[in-house]
Amino acid sequence: MFSSFNVTMRTTEKALFCHLYMLLLFVGFCQGKDLFFNDKGLLLPESYKIGWMEAIDDDKLISDITIPGTHDTMALYGGPAAECQAWDLGDQLRAGIRYLDLRIFAFENKLYVMHWVVYQHKSFYEVLDTIRAFLSEFRSEAVLIRVKPDLFDKDNVEELVGKMIIDDTDIWVKSDMPTMAEARGKMIFVQKSSFKLGIPLLETDSKDDYEVTHIADKENKIVKHLTQASGDCGGDYIVLSYSSGTGIGTLLGMFLTPKKVAEKIDPWLDQYLRQFSSDHSSACFGVIAMDFPGIDLIQTVIKINSH
Repeated sequence: MFSSFNVTMRTTEKALFCHLYMLLLFVGFCQGKDLFFNDKGLLLPESYKIGWMEAIDDDKLISDITIPGTHDTMALYGGPAAECQAWDLGDQLRAGIRYLDLRIFAFENKLYVMHWVVYQHKSFYEVLDTIRAFLSEFRSEAVLIRVKPDLFDKDNVEELVGKMIIDDTDIWVKSDMPTMAEARGKMIFVQKSSFKLGIPLLETDSKDDYEVTHIADKENKIVKHLTQASGDCGGDYIVLSYSSGTGIGTLLGMFLTPKKVAEKIDPWLDQYLRQFSSDHSSACFGVIAMDFPGIDLIQTVIKINSH
C-alpha cells in the first residue's frame, strides 16, 4: 500500500513540477515580449535612466540624434481601430519618449487632442502643462512636438497655438536647428505643411505606407525608410520614420489593428536596430515613431546614440 502511495505521490509531484515549469516559461515569454511591445501600464526598474539626454554632447545638433517617439501619441481611446498607445503622456516621457505626434482640433477658440473623430480626453493646454512639469524635473531633456491640425478649421490651429505659447522662453519655434545645449529644458516645435512653427521635418514614408496587409512587407518598408534616414540624419531638418501601421480599411489586412501590427513589428524592430548597430561603428536615424513600444525597444533606440 505504501509503495503504491509513494508512486502516486511521485507522479503527482512530477506533474506539478511540469505544470509549474510550463507556467514559468509562459510568464517569462510574456514578460520578455512586453519589453519590446507593451500594451499594459508602465513599470520602470529602479535603475532606469529617465534623463537619457544628459549623456548627449552639448554641441550635437538635435537632427543628429536618434530619438524614440510615438505615432499618434495621445491615441489611448476609441477602440482597437483607433488606439495606438497604452501609456499616458507622462508615462511616455518617463519611459524615454522625446517626440510627440499630436492631432489638434480647433473648436470655439480652444484646442483639443483628437485621433480621427475620437476626442482623447485632453486639451492641448493640458498637454503643454504635462510636458512643462516633466521638463522642470528633468532639465537635461528636450521634447519635440509635432502638431497636425485635424478635422475642421485647420487654419486656425497655428494661430491659437501661437497665442498660447507667446513669450514662452522654454518653447522653440524658430526654424534654425538647435544644438542639444540650446534645446535642454525646452519644447521644440516641428513644422510640416499646415503647421509652420518650429524646425523643418523630412518624413521618409510615402503615401499609404502606413497601410499593412502583410507584416513582412511592412518590415521591408521600415528597412527602406531607416536606410534613407541614416543617410539624411544631421542636416537642417528632423528626419522622421514610422514603424507604426494598420490594416484597418484594407481588405487583406482588415484584422491588423495598430496593436496587432505593433505586437509583431516592435520585437522585430528591436532586433533590426541591434543588428544594424553592431554592423556600423556609428549610426543615426533621427526620430523613430512607434506604436505600443516597450521599455527595452525604447532603450535600444536611445543606445544608438552611444555608438
